[in-house]
Amino acid sequence: MKIAARINDWMHTRSWAIAMTVAIVITVGGLVILETARERVAAEYEAALGARGVATRLAAIAANLAQLDALESAFMLHQQDTTANAYCSAAARIRAALPSLDAYYRREADSATLASFAQVEAQLDARIATGRSALQLAAPHPLDLAACGAGSSVQPADTALIDSMLALLRDTEERRAQTALDASRNDQHIATFCALALSALNIVLFILLFRNLGIQIERQARVQRQLITQQEELDQLVDERTRQLEALGWHLQAVSENEKTQLARELHDELGAILTASRMDVAWANRRLREREPEIADKLARALATLDEGIALKRRIIEDMRPTVLSNFGLVTALRTLADEAAQRNGWTLDLHLPDDDVKLDEQIEIALFRVAQESLTNAAKYACASRLTIRLDVGEQHVELDLADNGIGILPGDLKRTHTHGLLGMRQRVAARGGRFDIRRGEHGGTTIRVAMPNLRPATPATPAPDAESLEG
Repeated sequence: MKIAARINDWMHTRSWAIAMTVAIVITVGGLVILETARERVAAEYEAALGARGVATRLAAIAANLAQLDALESAFMLHQQDTTANAYCSAAARIRAALPSLDAYYRREADSATLASFAQVEAQLDARIATGRSALQLAAPHPLDLAACGAGSSVQPADTALIDSMLALLRDTEERRAQTALDASRNDQHIATFCALALSALNIVLFILLFRNLGIQIERQARVQRQLITQQEELDQLVDERTRQLEALGWHLQAVSENEKTQLARELHDELGAILTASRMDVAWANRRLREREPEIADKLARALATLDEGIALKRRIIEDMRPTVLSNFGLVTALRTLADEAAQRNGWTLDLHLPDDDVKLDEQIEIALFRVAQESLTNAAKYACASRLTIRLDVGEQHVELDLADNGIGILPGDLKRTHTHGLLGMRQRVAARGGRFDIRRGEHGGTTIRVAMPNLRPATPATPAPDAESLEG
């Protein structure tokens, strides 16, 4: 009994030392397990990334292989040198991807997989070589196809077989990546268990070392104050970065509008001249052959119609990039024209409430309001299923308000909260960039209502003059 009492007394007096020793042993063991698990997780994750990367490169090779077939067919139809050059570019991309894959399979794969990849390499080489030969034979003149590579095989290759073998290799890599990820998750579970055990040990130590509670509380208070200070600094940094991103967004919108204007000019000057000259030549040939070669004249007549469609398409593209009616006639006329065209395309009934006389606003304000109306009408045509559209423009001394409403199915509440809806984000950003307010909501009786309010700034002289209607309509 005395021995038992002594043992109990010793346990009570030395309990903290025993607990500390046990805690140290468990902690060291847990850290060893955690470190081992961490290394295994890192290795397995790297293996999964490598397998996924190989699968991605194999998919890229498959895509380039499909492009080879398409380019070869296109060359057979049109016999254009640019198509042959594109064929060689796709072949070069395939050849460039093979060395790294070969090194990977020699390092990681078994003999069967390595043999399969070697067969794929041979088939790809044969496919490129046969395609190159076919292009050279079909060309009306010798082609410079050195970029395609010399090729070590001229045997015919089965594209479907190559695709199936690439798909098999991709499936193998995907399975390998999934196996590595599963093993990584298991190791993470082990690490989590060890972390929980260490947490439980810390709780026991906290109970045994209760006498240090006051010091710990004070330390936590200091840490809390530091966290509050760091949070305030972080909030300030976030606000600053947000302002910088908004400024960048405004700048990018201005750059986008300038680039659209420049591209519209280039389309008019370059593409317009080409189409117009082609139409004149075809029309001349059509007139000369109308009586002597009526069949050729019919073909030329269809070519004229196609060129007319191309010219009309060019004009529509230019108008979408830089609305000339806005630059030359003002916002009211531009909105009326935009609404009339949309109504004709979609069978809408229009209810326009626009000023009788056109108004002159700041150029950026006009562009922002026009782009919002353009995007809104596009969304209404795609999703609203509407039959009636209302547009209202109120111009005051201090503010300009634009309201658009339809009687369609209405926007869903969930769509208002979706952050990846680029159309809505673009409209909000464009309006906010000019100090305006953008509001979109579901109407009380269905449909969607969009309201934009912007400051009425005095017109500013633009840095770069917009192309006039006559120059872009040519």
